[in-house]
Amino acid sequence: MVKQVCIIGAGPSGLASIKCCLDEGLEPTCFEMGDDIGGLWKYRDEVMEGQGNIYLSLVTNTSKEMMCFSDFPMPAHFPVFMRHTVLFQYFHLYANKFQLTKYIRLKTKVKSVTKQTDFPSSGQWNIMIVDENGKEEKLVFDAVMFCSGLQMNPHLPLKSFPGIEHFRGRYLHSHDYKKPQEFQGQRVLVIGASNSGVDVAVGVSDLASQVYLSTRSGVWIFDPLADNGHPLDMALLSRWFFKKLYWCSWEAKKAEQKLNKRFDHANFGLQCKYGCLSRQGTINNHLPYRIISGSVIVKSNVESFTETGALFEDGTSVENLDAVIFATGYSQNYPTVEADGSLSMDARDRRFIFKNVFLPELSKPTLALIGKVEPIGPTPPVSEIQARWACRVFKGLTSLPDQVCMMEEVKKNEISWEKLSQNGQRHPYEVSFIDYMDDVANQIGVKPNLLRLSLRDPALACSVFFGPCTPYQYRLQGPGRWEEAAQAIRTQWDRTLTPTRTRVLPHSETTTNRRATTDFFFKFAFLVLLAGLGVLYYL
Repeated sequence: MVKQVCIIGAGPSGLASIKCCLDEGLEPTCFEMGDDIGGLWKYRDEVMEGQGNIYLSLVTNTSKEMMCFSDFPMPAHFPVFMRHTVLFQYFHLYANKFQLTKYIRLKTKVKSVTKQTDFPSSGQWNIMIVDENGKEEKLVFDAVMFCSGLQMNPHLPLKSFPGIEHFRGRYLHSHDYKKPQEFQGQRVLVIGASNSGVDVAVGVSDLASQVYLSTRSGVWIFDPLADNGHPLDMALLSRWFFKKLYWCSWEAKKAEQKLNKRFDHANFGLQCKYGCLSRQGTINNHLPYRIISGSVIVKSNVESFTETGALFEDGTSVENLDAVIFATGYSQNYPTVEADGSLSMDARDRRFIFKNVFLPELSKPTLALIGKVEPIGPTPPVSEIQARWACRVFKGLTSLPDQVCMMEEVKKNEISWEKLSQNGQRHPYEVSFIDYMDDVANQIGVKPNLLRLSLRDPALACSVFFGPCTPYQYRLQGPGRWEEAAQAIRTQWDRTLTPTRTRVLPHSETTTNRRATTDFFFKFAFLVLLAGLGVLYYL
């Protein structure tokens, strides 16, 4: 019998999950509480309770080649960094291409998820849904995929800010921010220098009379463009660069020197307590100018609030504030199985979930969390490879370790996470993009084999190792192999450069092309050497 799979949420993770189910011959039904697909990327003027929200000016800080799905490149004419409307259009193109919408029930909320009484043998789940008219319906599914995203429950730590209850102005979470016009002429304090916090501070500063940006530990500010105007993530997220980080301890220090060469973070009040590559940085090329022009003033951590202002830990204060925007992240709730077999979304620690996907305590691995992790890099490819793995587990084509082994790995991860958090190196829900993608890819046999690839196609192996770790790499071999993956890798830079080459130049060869040619010969020679060593190894 074809297994029936319940998918909760029709955002990027949900769409990828539907596609992966179809690829494996499973029958998906997706429930989406909103009126359209796209999840977080569906912009609405009003704030939707229990759903992700974005602001009007949002532009992606990861490039289109890095954040696309592995078998569906974005159109060449799409900009490298996209407005939310363009990315939303891509998700519709994806859904239409693979005919996913017929498996989605919009305006339908999943009310409860409960194990069947015969779960130890069947692994089935009872799903209670409610439609837009309030009509309830109980359904039975063989497996469940949670694809509800990370940015649903704003974390507003008001207890950490004494006096906020007496503040006469307005305060809100960045989740509720939509447009800068509502703060025109006001004095605004933004708490938190994450990507969203800095984006909001920069956006509001265009119309506010003054913006203050409070940061507890400082922040490294990355320009979205690397050398030659190439996207930063395509430069950093490569296997070669990560190998250099492992082999050469000074690479991180060199990166910090380069960031400070652009502007000295200490002089701009942003000097950070942790290394620039040890955790998620903030990507924004507007903040330094806003600071140097005075429209944004950087402050230390808030100690307390008064009726009209704020006191900071360095002894300074700001008065006559009109609004405070908390960019303090989101609370992450993960499912826990209660004694009665029901799932409750409590504050379960993500570290106790096997590879961020499966609950070790379940006797049958028929529940998967998709996209409930924050990679230091793009999210959609991570969600997709999680979904590919989960569907093969549901189908019985890939096995998980036994519960004891899974719990042992979970405990090892707990110890490593404790060390990282004590050193301030990484948040508990962050993972390294390439390491995590490779780890999951290993579970299903789709991690690119560089040695074999170098023997068969040295030029392609060169692109895979030295170039950006684009999602197409995970379609070169194994289950779900895509015939056009190699060509997608060969043409990834063409699609990247197409939207900016809008003026015909008299000379066909650019400086970048000449330098790339030189680099290619060096890297090609390296791959030939690697292939030779491989041949000797097999001999």
